[in-house]
Amino acid sequence: MACERSTQHDVIVIGGGPAGLAFARSLADSGLRIAIVERQPHDALADPAFDGREIALTHRSADILQKLGVWDRIDAAEIAPLRKAVVLNGSSPFALSFGGEREGADRLGHLVPNHLIRRALFQSIDGQTGLSLITGQAVTEVRTDADGAMVRLSDGTVLTGALLVAADSRFSDVRGRLGIGAEINRLGRSMMVVRVAHEGEHGGVATEWFEHGHTMAMLPLNGALSSAVLTLPAGEMDRLMRLDEAALGQELTRRYQARLGDMRVVSSPHVYPLATTYSHRFVTRRAALIGDAAVGMHPVTAHGFNFGLQGQATLAGLIAQAVAKGGDIAAPALLSRYEWTHRLATKPLYSATNLIVGLYTDERLPQRIVRHAALRAAARLPLLRGGVTRLLMQH
Repeated sequence: MACERSTQHDVIVIGGGPAGLAFARSLADSGLRIAIVERQPHDALADPAFDGREIALTHRSADILQKLGVWDRIDAAEIAPLRKAVVLNGSSPFALSFGGEREGADRLGHLVPNHLIRRALFQSIDGQTGLSLITGQAVTEVRTDADGAMVRLSDGTVLTGALLVAADSRFSDVRGRLGIGAEINRLGRSMMVVRVAHEGEHGGVATEWFEHGHTMAMLPLNGALSSAVLTLPAGEMDRLMRLDEAALGQELTRRYQARLGDMRVVSSPHVYPLATTYSHRFVTRRAALIGDAAVGMHPVTAHGFNFGLQGQATLAGLIAQAVAKGGDIAAPALLSRYEWTHRLATKPLYSATNLIVGLYTDERLPQRIVRHAALRAAARLPLLRGGVTRLLMQH
């Protein structure tokens, strides 16, 4: 029988996505021994492939990435300004807008390709003192008790530590192994993301259009380019994915009613099934959830990535304070404070987003009348619109 290998760490992070990498980087100066375990191979983390997703980063998220030494690793030519956001409903000429010059800033936030953020995050932790990166391994067992956490990997290696952090997606396997349930809403719809070139000028304005039968967003990139985000029932999406580039461009132009002129597909399309998740708890004994493992947002608000960065920064800050005072980095009071803070930050928008999505994807006539009235009512509430704008622009 082969000898079981065992390694000791202070913090074990399961998941090498943006939240997990950012969390490890946030603790770079803490002196803690950190292990990151990721199922994907090393090369997939070091040089992630283009996945079609453009991330709408708030100013606070950009500040976090700046402090982590990540922001300057992203090619400035790939960062596009998000100056304004507009919500449309069906054929109504009325639009609800957020941001703009009157808000006192030149942009609501920034649009950055997801794969470039991931690459920059990996570069920032590469060679970090005290950090062990374990790739190509699945987790087969997780256990926590009053003394610490234990993780067993598919190759038999056992990791032990004071704190376990799950950052392994909204369908987190570790969350289930820890006995933490979650609200999971599988929406029966799929989201296509694809870059398009177009004749018209977007002016840095992002549009979210709730049309009958589909939802379509256009995210402004640099130049005469946008990221088209189309949401459809899964079966209908399968038909679109069989179209060639020319036909897909024509289909997107038609669905967007040529608002930006003819569209031409300039990247491979990517499709993602839509589901939202919200964990019943964010912590348990000597363990915490961050990123999508804690909160998996609907992309309509484009705020899931921002919550992931914000949550990891909250937890890392509390841990750094405990280290400075010689305290327990997984003390119940510390973990409870993280949970309370992150739940307060995320639950209102998560609930509001699900309510909006339910209202604006319901094709029954009463709901169509209500949503049009709701947009007009929101336009008459400057405090509401100003509050949403401040949320996007917060530092």
